[in-house]
Amino acid sequence: MSSPPYPDPGSSQAQELVQGDVLAAIHAPRIAIEAVQPSLDHGRFAAKAIVDEPVIVTANIFADGHDVLAAAICWYDDEGRQHREPMHAVQPRGHDIYQGSFTPHRVGRHGFIIEAWWDIYGSYRHELSKKYQAGIPVGLELEEGRRIIVQAIECNEGELKEALEALHERFQRLGNEAERVSLLLDGDTAKRMEEADARPHLVHSDVLYALDVERLKARFSSWYELFPRSETDTPNRHGTFRDVHRRLPMIRDMGFDVLYFPPIHPVGRTHRKGPNNTLEAGPDDPGSPYAIGSEEGGHEALHPELGTREDFRNLVRVAADHGLEIALDFAIQCSPDHPWLSEHPGWFSWRPDGSIRYAENPPKKYQDIVNVDFYAEDAIPSLWIELRNIVQGWIDEGVKIFRVDNPHTKPLPFWEWLIADIRRRDPSVIFLSEAFTRPAMMLRLGKLGFTQSYTYFTWRHTKQELTEYFTQLNESPLREGYRPNFFVNTPDINPYFLQSSGRPGFLQRAALAALGAGSWGMYSGFELCEGAPVPGKEEYLDSEKYEIRPRDYTAPGNITYEIAQLNRIRRENPALQTHLGLAFYTVHNERILLFGKRTEARDNFILAAVNLDPFEAQEGVFELPLWEFGLPDDATLQGEDLMSGHRWTWHGKWQSLRLEPWRQPFAIWRIRPVHQAPARIPK
Repeated sequence: MSSPPYPDPGSSQAQELVQGDVLAAIHAPRIAIEAVQPSLDHGRFAAKAIVDEPVIVTANIFADGHDVLAAAICWYDDEGRQHREPMHAVQPRGHDIYQGSFTPHRVGRHGFIIEAWWDIYGSYRHELSKKYQAGIPVGLELEEGRRIIVQAIECNEGELKEALEALHERFQRLGNEAERVSLLLDGDTAKRMEEADARPHLVHSDVLYALDVERLKARFSSWYELFPRSETDTPNRHGTFRDVHRRLPMIRDMGFDVLYFPPIHPVGRTHRKGPNNTLEAGPDDPGSPYAIGSEEGGHEALHPELGTREDFRNLVRVAADHGLEIALDFAIQCSPDHPWLSEHPGWFSWRPDGSIRYAENPPKKYQDIVNVDFYAEDAIPSLWIELRNIVQGWIDEGVKIFRVDNPHTKPLPFWEWLIADIRRRDPSVIFLSEAFTRPAMMLRLGKLGFTQSYTYFTWRHTKQELTEYFTQLNESPLREGYRPNFFVNTPDINPYFLQSSGRPGFLQRAALAALGAGSWGMYSGFELCEGAPVPGKEEYLDSEKYEIRPRDYTAPGNITYEIAQLNRIRRENPALQTHLGLAFYTVHNERILLFGKRTEARDNFILAAVNLDPFEAQEGVFELPLWEFGLPDDATLQGEDLMSGHRWTWHGKWQSLRLEPWRQPFAIWRIRPVHQAPARIPK
């Protein structure tokens, strides 16, 4: 392409263009604000935050010359009220990094921008200090300082003006140069001048950076999954909501605070699956609860054999009395018997012969399930609104947590709209994404509003794999937009590792999940070390997805006690209530993983070692992180074994450990300097 013609340089038109360019350049910002964090896609999506916890904001802020800059966070709460907090240069100087923080006290959407300006008095104060300390005469500089004060008096009014006038009078009364310098460098003087600052060359960040502020359970939770229909004493009797009541004390005592149910809706009969996913079901086979919908109703209804609506409401109330929130599965899929197929056929895609295609996820086939078409002509917007109303209906029943089945197979704009719509009315609602898919898609779902996500943790086993994955979760952009929930197993996933590792393997994975992430979860049977597989597959033999499975939860070999201890330790140690703040330390054994977590103030510091070998004892020399406390290599630290309560004192940086899988394949230590008082344990 040829360039557009430019007027003759001597013409009046060219002069006008040049003048316009110069004026535009003159009015362009002199201060640059870059690399703002927390931020997702330069503010396109909301970064994640937790109510009543500081949001640390950083940015690169710089300008031409050597003058001092000032900056502030201008933030807006969920009701649009404006607040301001200062930002300060981060040491070492010269890196142009400014940091500040603010603390949101309500859940909901918040936002912030960054302001920066030329700090006239700060620059003057910095120059005066350097010259005076160097012994350079500062008579002229003192007069400059007086004039800056006078200008501030002229630009302000009220109490601030009176205070500045008093400052000026005091300066005039002082005859000694040292006294005048001391007054101009005084912190109270600087504070007054900061209040009076006209903020020259003021510039704002070019976008409003959004924040989704959620309740603590969004980041710190322990999930337990069970099928209510299996809460029975015989596979010949369908369990009910009332039967679940008997399990609540045990689940509570293991330390869980979220009780998650797979779909509890009517199950279709057409192409109902039999035991072990067979295509032929007997008359008494319960089928998969994911084949949602029958003549009894769809996603808004309850399976009649589970109980009544009042039974469900009562279970929600009683569970809450035990400290448990009920979480429901939101699976957007239908049995061929779902009422929608007859009431809203335009919500589905039909084949030329009048049949409908069943769902597939090769090589898996789901002959008992059909999918809706979100963009079918008749589905816009009625299907979208109906799905929103279903979620809202369960919220009205007291459910505030939803585990969403395969959200990556549904349109992304749908999720962004639905989650925003729901959370505008009730920002306490939590959405967990069950999306075992590509990394970019998993992160995108977090950006769209999903509170937590299933992860790749299930398939990370070696020291290198775990180190790399845990590190990725602590880095941008995952740290801003993706909260992991480390499920150790699911009804769909019987990990190969657990199929052969025995009880030590289950303990190892429980420790890694509970200590590695703020949120973790397990599917019932894990505490019994169940791992019998369909040969060659990551699937459970006699899967509970297709049959009723009563269990004896007190059977010998269970790890109920250890799970309870892990959850107790998590509750008592704030450092373990997030996946962030994790660091790996040196241990001379590739089968031992050593990592630590600490609070910002380092008043709660947890060190964990895990034997990754479920069959053999492993031992090694490890590096005690004395430097984290600013201590030399020959210093001492107090250690406390959080599983046994035993305490001791370590001397020096290099220590040794041995972990025997048949005893306990992990160790959890709370460490602190000998002179530091123990942190107060949260109630």
